[in-house]
Amino acid sequence: MYNEFYGLNDKPFQLTPDPRFYFESATHRKAMAYLGYGLAQGEGFIVITGEIGAGKTTLVAHLMDTVDPARVHAINVASTQIEGDDLLRLVATGLGIETAGADKALLLSKIDMTLQEKAKAGQRTLLIVDEAQGLPTSALEELRMLTNFQSGASAMVQVLLLGQPEFRDRLNTADDLEQLRQRVIATHHLTAMDGDEIGPYLAHRLKLVGWNGRPQFTEDAIEALREHSGGLPRKLNTLANRVLLLGSVEQVSVIDSAIVEAVVADLARDTGGDVEGELLLQPQEQALPESEMEPTSVSFGDFASLASTSAVPDVAPEPEPAAMVEAVAEEEAVDAPVAGYASLAPANMPMAEHAPAFASPVAIDEHTLDLKARVAMLEAQVEEQDVALRRVLGLLVEWVEADGGHAPAMSAHRSPAAYNPAA
Repeated sequence: MYNEFYGLNDKPFQLTPDPRFYFESATHRKAMAYLGYGLAQGEGFIVITGEIGAGKTTLVAHLMDTVDPARVHAINVASTQIEGDDLLRLVATGLGIETAGADKALLLSKIDMTLQEKAKAGQRTLLIVDEAQGLPTSALEELRMLTNFQSGASAMVQVLLLGQPEFRDRLNTADDLEQLRQRVIATHHLTAMDGDEIGPYLAHRLKLVGWNGRPQFTEDAIEALREHSGGLPRKLNTLANRVLLLGSVEQVSVIDSAIVEAVVADLARDTGGDVEGELLLQPQEQALPESEMEPTSVSFGDFASLASTSAVPDVAPEPEPAAMVEAVAEEEAVDAPVAGYASLAPANMPMAEHAPAFASPVAIDEHTLDLKARVAMLEAQVEEQDVALRRVLGLLVEWVEADGGHAPAMSAHRSPAAYNPAA
């Protein structure tokens, strides 16, 4: 990967949640404040929602690093598309209770006994349920009933629900969740990071893996990363991974917006234009123009020493007629959503030999149209030859089968063109 080229000792933008990489953006700071308040109350429900990739799981992983395990026993419920009885079994398993052959009444009795023992030892139980939007009402009701378990005047179970925005809407409006809604003591919806947090976020993660200033990100590269990731950590990580991969392939020490846009264009081709959906991490093969970049310093958050490119021609070189035909054919061949990403490239970006999507707009004159017609005619001839060849091959197969499987041997000295029906 790019780690060796840039001298990094680990993956800075891995997708697996890791509390080591927790970054306290404004929205995550608020979420931690609500979580701290909720845990201090020691009862009811805490609800954290956010878009896919907003950092909910990383937030909770960071929270658990700050909690004293001697006082709080956390149980993570990974699978949530289950009914209430199965959810109880998962909770019992998390408490170390044998569930084989036990009915619901026995399970509840064992859960109560185990919670009482933990309460006497000064420990309460925190149930962390991710993807709460997949929970049916029966499972949510079982969780609510568990919060009724008490030791004296203190609750023995607290529930932390993590979900996508639709769970927030459901919780706020569903009539059958009114009782649960009254038990919620703290809630927060994670939003995307602000534009001025993108640079510090990148620097934070890079510094944790031994970043020594390579690569540097220009101001316009950071803005492009913000635009195409929407400020969501997971999308930003995926995009930054691919950007660094392309940077190492091109062996550049300065990441500018041209590299980011090249990655976005490649993603558009890979995903049918749905770059704003879940960004896919795939090998990067897009080539950029080979040019020397002379950095000049800019100021942007923690990237105060980052560089921007200045050796970019104002006008892209005019393409040859053949290249013009290739660009026109490429534009018509791609789907409309993908073609739209051609406009993402800067107007003064030099054309890459293998990247027609970044070419400047082509002026289609009569000579170009004539060349295009000739290309279309040649393609039609190739299709006719292909149909004729398939017909001859089909007849040859039928003849061989009728003759008992003995095909005539082709002379080693006979030209292959002799077997071309169009020759």
